[in-house]
Amino acid sequence: MDYKKYRYNRVRRRFEEIPTIVVERPKSDEVPYVDEETKFIQGEDDDKEDNEQDEKDATKYSEENEIKSQIRRKESLGRRNSISLPNLDDMKVLSERVAEIEDYGKSGSNSEADDEEFRGITRNVRRKSVLSPRMLKPPGDEETGSNSPANSITSVNSLASLLREKIQPRRTSKKIKFNKVNRHMKIYNNEGVEIILAKLGVTINYDKVLSCLPADQRKDGSICLEWMHRARLYLSFYNLANDVKCYNLHWISLSDSLAPTDCFDMTSSHWYGGGQTAESAWPLEKGGHPFQPFITGKVDRNEWGNVLKRYFINSKGGAIIVDDNTPLYVSIESAKKKELCLRAQYDNFAYVNRLTPTPELNYSICTGPNMFQLHSQLSDHTLWDGLKKEDGNIIDSLLTEPLWEITSDSKETMTEAIISNFTDNITNSVAVLKQGHVLINEFWQNQIGDFELDTTRFPTLEKTMEMLKRRGFRVVVTIQPFISTESFNFAEAVRKRLLISERFSDRRIPALTRYKTLQSGGVLDITSNRTVPWLIEKLKKVIDKYKFDAYYLDMGTAYNMPHYYQCEKALVNPDRYKTLFVNSLQGSVPIFGVSSAIERPKSPAFAVLPHFESSWDGLRRVIPTILTYSILGYPFLIPGAVGGDYEAPETNFFNESEKVIPDQELYKRWLQLASFLPVVRYHNLPSSYGQQNITEMAKSLAKTRQNKVTPKLTKFARVSLNLGLPIIRPLWMLDSEDPNCHLVVDEFSIGDELIVAPILYPGSRQREVYLPAGVWKDGIDGSLRKGSRWIHDYKVEETEVAYFERLPDDTRF
Repeated sequence: MDYKKYRYNRVRRRFEEIPTIVVERPKSDEVPYVDEETKFIQGEDDDKEDNEQDEKDATKYSEENEIKSQIRRKESLGRRNSISLPNLDDMKVLSERVAEIEDYGKSGSNSEADDEEFRGITRNVRRKSVLSPRMLKPPGDEETGSNSPANSITSVNSLASLLREKIQPRRTSKKIKFNKVNRHMKIYNNEGVEIILAKLGVTINYDKVLSCLPADQRKDGSICLEWMHRARLYLSFYNLANDVKCYNLHWISLSDSLAPTDCFDMTSSHWYGGGQTAESAWPLEKGGHPFQPFITGKVDRNEWGNVLKRYFINSKGGAIIVDDNTPLYVSIESAKKKELCLRAQYDNFAYVNRLTPTPELNYSICTGPNMFQLHSQLSDHTLWDGLKKEDGNIIDSLLTEPLWEITSDSKETMTEAIISNFTDNITNSVAVLKQGHVLINEFWQNQIGDFELDTTRFPTLEKTMEMLKRRGFRVVVTIQPFISTESFNFAEAVRKRLLISERFSDRRIPALTRYKTLQSGGVLDITSNRTVPWLIEKLKKVIDKYKFDAYYLDMGTAYNMPHYYQCEKALVNPDRYKTLFVNSLQGSVPIFGVSSAIERPKSPAFAVLPHFESSWDGLRRVIPTILTYSILGYPFLIPGAVGGDYEAPETNFFNESEKVIPDQELYKRWLQLASFLPVVRYHNLPSSYGQQNITEMAKSLAKTRQNKVTPKLTKFARVSLNLGLPIIRPLWMLDSEDPNCHLVVDEFSIGDELIVAPILYPGSRQREVYLPAGVWKDGIDGSLRKGSRWIHDYKVEETEVAYFERLPDDTRF
């Protein structure tokens, strides 16, 4: 035992609230031993060592407790005016222990530099000594010149304080441990529970590590380690809140061929976040895919969906937040070893614009008391900032009124008569107090990018708009950032250089792409100061003339950008375009919603879930997707259409008008689920089936939504604006300590007051239901249900949906 190390650790134990980086002596002499609070473990660090050290600590702790017990027994003896002379047994115990410590110190390191270093640390933080050496001298000692009891005799309390000063062990609260040889890192919470296990720098393949040169050190107190000619790591600590501690890791590659990669174990905890995966996995370890760029896409052809955030959280109370400038690749290994891996890597598309000479992986790991408290602290608490009263009214209208989507496969079938007939059917089919929003796709224009009404197909739209307003409808039209090569605006946009250009060519040559029915078109360069005023002027003219209520921004995904895109100002990645596009328009024209995002649009704009296949598998994907987007910080969401957004032949049939519509049972179950989501979005009307029972069920669900659901949606919308917490929540937000809540993928909660458990399989009339702790009122039969348990074989008829309202814990009938 090193005496300096002993004294330093003794001082450090008094400050357990300061996150400690535990240092252990390496087994091999090849790695120099470092014993500083700001350094990492060097050498081996495995479970066997930890267990052996814990046993030694426990033995030592027991021995020293026995010493303290002896002292307490002495304190119970008779006293004279509360002061007693120390007896021989006390002095013997003290002298033996002090001599042991001093002898051990003599055998330790004699490095004057180290001695000075540790003396400096001790002087800075140790408390004043309770007892000075003079106070141990017998009465009449000539050095003191006084026979005062304070100078000549020692109280047993003071003696006990001296012993505590010298020998009392305090179990160090290990917060982070890092083995610099194999680069294994463990992070613990305040109770000593391991919440993060990671393998850092897995692509380095080199175990010789050195401290960075002075020129490479930072002045922010971070630790700097370097693996020669391969990579450099900076690590720093900061307190985000009283109970949330964060560690920042910043890898800098020193070689063009090395991509910094860190992997996190997923076997001992469940992970959530990132975005929708190809499997709609909840938790993430249930899916799996190799390294892919972390950019938006379509899950039927890419690994990630249309809404992303560089945020991952686990069930033990640990979270990872990756810096926006990192050229991030992500993999999820779910077969041999369940791992979430992060990599910084440049490429020829997603991260073609190099902000640094070599890739840098920069992220923070934050820990909290539990999963819910950590997520609450990391949520954005300023969603209300800049919100106007009319913006709040728009949010309420979207939560309380349905969304009617008018779509068509071609512009020829989108006419003024179609809009008029569709709204007539709405009025006659579903009993609602207000008619809601009507969403018209991009075919209101003749060509994509005209930003003018096609008067051939909509000759009297102004009159039609007046009729829709009288009926209580709000009208939203879709715009895209693309300009078709056949649009009359294309030539002007090329001449004024308003379009994204082709890389490696003349900047005047636009880069072309395809999107949906658009076969060839350019993309507006939103980074150009010329483009935004040009676009806003055209959009304002349309709204002023036709009185549209808002625009829906259909921006595609990152993969819809031209492969060799080049903007006037470099983008970190193609997804950054969407954020700039939304921010450029908000405040100038009303925005209803966005089709894709990596950053939450400013309220009252909603984010839209991806299109789901019209199948039972598509229905089962809705809940995990909306839960994922909710914890990513998107509380205001528009789900897919009731019955699905696109055809799946095996689950569809034709109605009397030869129109393809979803299977009846699928449609009913989808409508039951949608009635409890933030927005009910219709593409196929209930009346499309020509059966009264479906229409009546739709009306019944509309009443249930109005009476039970809407009040809670509007209530928790206010909570979201103030605290950033989602409206639609996973069950672990109701009880993050309950392991059952971590895995429930087919239930959700509105705030913390109403749990919904829909039927998601064909022909099912029963299901398993899990209720978190509390007392819950059954929405079907009105009975009380005790929480923290499963309800097996819960009966749900075809016209019913299972939901449970939270009641006070002392509620009884």
